[in-house]
Amino acid sequence: MSLSNFLLTLLSLSLGVIMLCGSASSQLSTSFYSNVCPDVENIVRRAVTLKFQQTFVTVPATIRLYFHDCFVSGCDASVIVESTPGNTTEKDHPDNLSLAGDGFDTVIKAKQAVDAVARCKNRVSCADILALATRDVIVLAGGPAYAVELGRLDGLSSTAARVNGNLPQPGFNLDQLNRMFTSKGLSQADMIALSACHTLGFSHCDKFSNRIYNFTTQSPIDPTLNRTYATQLQGMCPRNVDPRIAIDMDPTTPRRFDNAYFQNLVQGKGLFTSDQVLFTDSRSRNTVNTWASNSGAFNATFIQAITKLGRVGVKTGRDGNIRFDCGRFN
Repeated sequence: MSLSNFLLTLLSLSLGVIMLCGSASSQLSTSFYSNVCPDVENIVRRAVTLKFQQTFVTVPATIRLYFHDCFVSGCDASVIVESTPGNTTEKDHPDNLSLAGDGFDTVIKAKQAVDAVARCKNRVSCADILALATRDVIVLAGGPAYAVELGRLDGLSSTAARVNGNLPQPGFNLDQLNRMFTSKGLSQADMIALSACHTLGFSHCDKFSNRIYNFTTQSPIDPTLNRTYATQLQGMCPRNVDPRIAIDMDPTTPRRFDNAYFQNLVQGKGLFTSDQVLFTDSRSRNTVNTWASNSGAFNATFIQAITKLGRVGVKTGRDGNIRFDCGRFN
């Protein structure tokens, strides 16, 4: 093959890859179900609201489920699939064992509500229902409303091994966070905005005990941690770490989606190292300061970021289907 023909072939293959990668996200549309199940958003919203009225845990549990789903195999609801003999799924990977059951239950109940409508039965994917439910719980907690792009299919496989190295860890520094988010097509600004989901929910003591104890003195070993806050955390989390004890991640407004997360970081009250580093690292500090004082600017970027998150690893065509049961493959 001549050099010119080789280059033409290479260019053709490259364009094909670009078109293939772009085709998945381009299929997404806010009106995807308009002719199939036109009332799907209202159906899901009612189911999510009912679940929310039963327990506030619905909010952080659903958001975290969505994030863990999208970051591992793409937004395809593969994290919801139950393990079977011979196949341990994403759901049972150690990094996912702390996912609250209320998140899974929210999607399952919303799916049941959608399928109870004859024209909608088995026409709406679990992945899209999870995306809608995530938006709905954010709004229920006082966060911004936004249009959800739809058209995802559910994944055809789920293995625990896929989770390895694909989820941010509490001890990550800024470089590690940026590398992981960049690998998903997300920018540093996206990463900081999405990190603000830690304004809701709780964490267990063993996830941050290394910041409040050096296990030889009572002083916190992390100098970036607000001393008063550290003392409060020590009062709630004993030195003999009990991993069952849960602490609100936002010490000021734990039940409201707001920009208090950034205000906490400015005061040295980020629970995880991966939270506080957003302020201590000069490369991200200006963004934290801006959003701490301007909730409108934060909300606008958050909407962009979570929309981009929803495009990660979207399954279309033969790469997916619509599961009849979110927890099992068809």
